[in-house]
Amino acid sequence: MNNQVGNCTLSDQDRMEDLLSQEKYLISSYSTFIPEATCPNLRQVLSTNFNDCVQNQFSVFDKMQQMGWYQTKPAPKQEIDAARQKFQQMKTQLGS
Repeated sequence: MNNQVGNCTLSDQDRMEDLLSQEKYLISSYSTFIPEATCPNLRQVLSTNFNDCVQNQFSVFDKMQQMGWYQTKPAPKQEIDAARQKFQQMKTQLGS
Protein backbone atom coordinates (compact mmCIF):
# COMPACT_ATOMS: atom_id res chain seq x y z
CA MET A 1 0.00 0.00 0.00
CA ASN A 2 1.30 3.43 -0.94
CA ASN A 3 0.13 6.68 0.63
CA GLN A 4 0.73 9.94 -1.15
CA VAL A 5 1.62 12.98 0.93
CA GLY A 6 1.94 16.05 -1.24
CA ASN A 7 4.22 15.02 -4.09
CA CYS A 8 5.81 12.27 -1.99
CA THR A 9 4.65 8.67 -2.04
CA LEU A 10 5.42 6.57 1.04
CA SER A 11 5.39 2.80 0.86
CA ASP A 12 4.66 0.49 3.77
CA GLN A 13 8.38 -0.20 3.92
CA ASP A 14 9.14 3.55 4.12
CA ARG A 15 6.73 3.94 7.02
CA MET A 16 8.12 0.91 8.84
CA GLU A 17 11.68 2.20 8.44
CA ASP A 18 10.54 5.54 9.84
CA LEU A 19 8.86 3.83 12.81
CA LEU A 20 12.00 1.82 13.51
CA SER A 21 14.16 4.96 13.40
CA GLN A 22 11.80 6.77 15.76
CA GLU A 23 11.84 3.91 18.27
CA LYS A 24 15.65 3.81 18.15
CA TYR A 25 15.77 7.55 18.81
CA LEU A 26 13.34 7.27 21.73
CA ILE A 27 15.31 4.40 23.26
CA SER A 28 18.50 6.42 23.00
CA SER A 29 16.84 9.43 24.61
CA TYR A 30 15.31 7.43 27.45
CA SER A 31 18.65 5.74 28.16
CA THR A 32 20.12 9.21 28.71
CA PHE A 33 17.25 10.63 30.76
CA ILE A 34 16.58 7.68 33.11
CA PRO A 35 19.89 7.74 35.00
CA GLU A 36 19.68 11.52 35.37
CA ALA A 37 16.15 11.60 36.78
CA THR A 38 16.31 12.42 40.49
CA CYS A 39 12.61 11.86 41.16
CA PRO A 40 11.86 8.13 41.73
CA ASN A 41 8.36 8.45 40.25
CA LEU A 42 9.67 10.12 37.11
CA ARG A 43 12.42 7.52 36.80
CA GLN A 44 9.76 4.78 37.03
CA VAL A 45 7.63 6.40 34.31
CA LEU A 46 10.66 6.84 32.06
CA SER A 47 11.73 3.24 32.67
CA THR A 48 8.27 1.95 31.79
CA ASN A 49 8.25 4.04 28.62
CA PHE A 50 11.75 2.79 27.77
CA ASN A 51 10.62 -0.84 28.11
CA ASP A 52 7.58 -0.14 25.95
CA CYS A 53 9.82 1.38 23.27
CA VAL A 54 12.12 -1.65 23.37
CA GLN A 55 9.12 -3.92 22.78
CA ASN A 56 7.78 -1.65 20.03
CA GLN A 57 11.16 -1.58 18.31
CA PHE A 58 11.36 -5.35 18.36
CA SER A 59 7.82 -5.66 16.98
CA VAL A 60 8.59 -3.31 14.09
CA PHE A 61 11.95 -5.01 13.45
CA ASP A 62 10.36 -8.47 13.55
CA LYS A 63 7.62 -7.45 11.09
CA MET A 64 10.17 -5.86 8.76
CA GLN A 65 12.28 -9.00 8.91
CA GLN A 66 9.23 -11.17 8.12
CA MET A 67 8.46 -8.94 5.12
CA GLY A 68 12.05 -9.21 3.88
CA TRP A 69 12.71 -5.50 4.48
CA TYR A 70 15.38 -5.93 7.17
CA GLN A 71 17.82 -8.68 6.37
CA THR A 72 20.14 -10.04 9.01
CA LYS A 73 22.62 -12.83 8.90
CA PRO A 74 23.33 -15.19 11.75
CA ALA A 75 26.60 -14.57 13.57
CA PRO A 76 28.98 -17.50 13.60
CA LYS A 77 29.44 -19.08 17.04
CA GLN A 78 33.11 -18.09 16.95
CA GLU A 79 32.21 -14.39 16.64
CA ILE A 80 29.64 -14.63 19.42
CA ASP A 81 32.14 -16.31 21.72
CA ALA A 82 34.80 -13.69 20.89
CA ALA A 83 32.39 -10.83 21.60
CA ARG A 84 31.27 -12.44 24.86
CA GLN A 85 34.90 -12.85 25.96
CA LYS A 86 35.78 -9.26 24.97
CA PHE A 87 32.92 -7.76 26.96
CA GLN A 88 33.54 -10.05 29.92
CA GLN A 89 37.14 -8.78 30.00
CA MET A 90 35.93 -5.19 29.83
CA LYS A 91 33.50 -5.82 32.68
CA THR A 92 36.29 -7.35 34.77
CA GLN A 93 38.61 -4.42 34.06
CA LEU A 94 35.91 -1.97 35.11
CA GLY A 95 35.49 -3.85 38.38
CA SER A 96 31.85 -4.77 37.89
